[in-house]
Formats: sequence, structure tokens, C-alpha cells
Amino acid sequence: MNPGIKKGIIISSLVVTVAFAVFIYFKFFFVFGEGVKAGELNRFVYKGYVFKTYEGLTIQSGFFSGKAAVGSVQSNEFAFSVTDKAIADSLMRCGGRQVELRYKEYNGILPWRGMSRFIVDEIISVN
Repeated sequence: MNPGIKKGIIISSLVVTVAFAVFIYFKFFFVFGEGVKAGELNRFVYKGYVFKTYEGLTIQSGFFSGKAAVGSVQSNEFAFSVTDKAIADSLMRCGGRQVELRYKEYNGILPWRGMSRFIVDEIISVN
């Protein structure tokens, strides 16, 4: 094989490998956003077929100011996952209570991390 062709194949392979690694990092490990959400903890479960994960849902109340129903009450759901067992154990005892949660948002989900792009990493308050 011609040494120039062999060198081109090696460089092309390296470029493709690095591009793939960068894609995987930004899709699954790069923290896209961080924030705090507050609401009533409606559901918190430990579930899964192969990967058991902690999944929760809070209900956030608010007012809707759209054209159809000006000033009407609406509720928003915040679905999230928890990877820390200590946080999950605390949330298991908070059903129906107002919670304020700090979370990180990722661009993609991993089955062992949870079924949501939002991963709660701290409980700020429980009322």
C-alpha cells in the first residue's frame, strides 16, 4: 500500500474518532443548563426493566395568559430523574409536599442515569 494512502487513512480515522467522541460528550455528558424548580411532588418511583432508576414528577401551578383562557389556572409538570440514592430516599418521604429542587439538564438521556434529561442533584427545601 502506498505510504501516502496509509497516512491518509490513519488521519481520517483519527478525525472521525475524535468527532464521534466530541459528539458523545456533548450529547450525553455536557451540562446544557442548571436551575431550580419548585412544585408539589406528585410522584416518585424506583422503576425499570434492566436499569432501575429513580423517577419523579412535580406539579407546578401557575397562571395561563393565552388567548383562549385569559387568567385561567394551569399546571405544568416537571419530570426528572435522580442518580443519588440519599436524595432519592429523602424524596421518597416527601410525596404531596412542596419541594424546591436543583437540577442539571443534559442534551440526551442514558438508560442508567434515568428516563429524563433533567437530573436532580440537590433538595433545596421541603415544605
